[in-house]
Amino acid sequence: MKKLLLLLMVSSIVLGGADPKLERFNEWKFGMFIHWGIYSVASVESTWPLMRPNPKRWPGMTEAVYATLPARFHPTHFDPDAWVQLAKDAGQRYMVFTTKHHDGFCMYESSFTDYKVTKTPYGKDVLAQLAGSCQRAGMPLGFYFSMPDMHHPDYRDTSKPESENYRGEPARPEWPLFLDFTELQLRELLTRYGPVAIVWFDNIAPFEKYTPGRYIHLIHELQPGTLINNRLGVGGDYGTPEQKIPKGVPAKEAAGNNLALLATPSGNLPPAQDFHPWEACMTINGNWGYNKDDHGFKSTKSLIQTLADIASKGGNLLLDVGPTPDGTIQPEFAERLRGMGAWLKVNGASIYGTTFGPWQDLPFGRSTRNGSTVYLHVFTWRAGQLEVERVAQQASSVRLLATGQPLPFHQEGGRLRIDTPASAPDENDTVLAILMR
Repeated sequence: MKKLLLLLMVSSIVLGGADPKLERFNEWKFGMFIHWGIYSVASVESTWPLMRPNPKRWPGMTEAVYATLPARFHPTHFDPDAWVQLAKDAGQRYMVFTTKHHDGFCMYESSFTDYKVTKTPYGKDVLAQLAGSCQRAGMPLGFYFSMPDMHHPDYRDTSKPESENYRGEPARPEWPLFLDFTELQLRELLTRYGPVAIVWFDNIAPFEKYTPGRYIHLIHELQPGTLINNRLGVGGDYGTPEQKIPKGVPAKEAAGNNLALLATPSGNLPPAQDFHPWEACMTINGNWGYNKDDHGFKSTKSLIQTLADIASKGGNLLLDVGPTPDGTIQPEFAERLRGMGAWLKVNGASIYGTTFGPWQDLPFGRSTRNGSTVYLHVFTWRAGQLEVERVAQQASSVRLLATGQPLPFHQEGGRLRIDTPASAPDENDTVLAILMR
């Protein structure tokens, strides 16, 4: 009965009327994800080299070596103000920081463990510094928090290799103590660091073992304005596809209203009340944390078009950076982020505050919408004339968003033809603003 009441409570919160915090989230559209921890020292992903050992990908990384990493963490060039300024330069409207990853290492001062940043040679509370910078700059800050904690002896028998029991051992009598420990740490995060925009849970299935309802209730009690992602397995305000973009506009699943992330058939649009808020978390190269050998950086053009693609389906892009061991964000990331910011300074109206566009099957680009204006994002330029089919409304004007230059157009029988310059005004993504009657 308690579980049923909790599900009803969560569903009513999400499904009942406009939610101001979700409206803000949908307006932000673009955020910075930050994966940073002791694993950055070793240039590997957090914990996964131990959970799923791969000598080719992570040579020499053993639990014994991993245990030495806190003693080597000393980011003398960490400047949280610089991080926040970079996010603002990129046009990002919020940030999400990894307070604790699966390894259990806390990037903040926790009273309930010694496995934390204040016990390293650096000795300072990283999260407190970043939270202060964000508050001064008016930048909303969310907290990534891992439910698994490989370091905690109540989560798993730590005398065994992580690869054997990394999913946790809820049948052990210590498990309820681990759940209490988790609640204590969440209370710290929710009461010591100011407003929390998002609690971005991460998890390893099966999710039921965590009794997620208690943590949802805790967040609603302590910080009612905080959004919760969908990775507790129950409820959640928005979906979080990882390293991928849905093929259609995500809608709430009709059966059970459990907010599963579903894509509508290509070309179809869900009713506004059935739209499922969502956020794609993605990397700039192939790793979440810092990796000195990963030079597979996506181009600025690719990242801009990814942002437009996500916005065209109503979503947000949470784009990750993995700071270096010394606390700086590597120049390859910064260059691309500033390139995106330069494009957004000119074309931001086509992204911020928009929702999914009316045309989902365009062969040359994407569309977003804000009120009576449809923004046409042209990735592959059509010199001379651009054509859009199945246009349900009458257009009253068409202009280049960047310059305001009007473009001649003709509309007949649901087909809109727009006269275009010979060359693309913007090689990354040229945006046309179409005012509909």
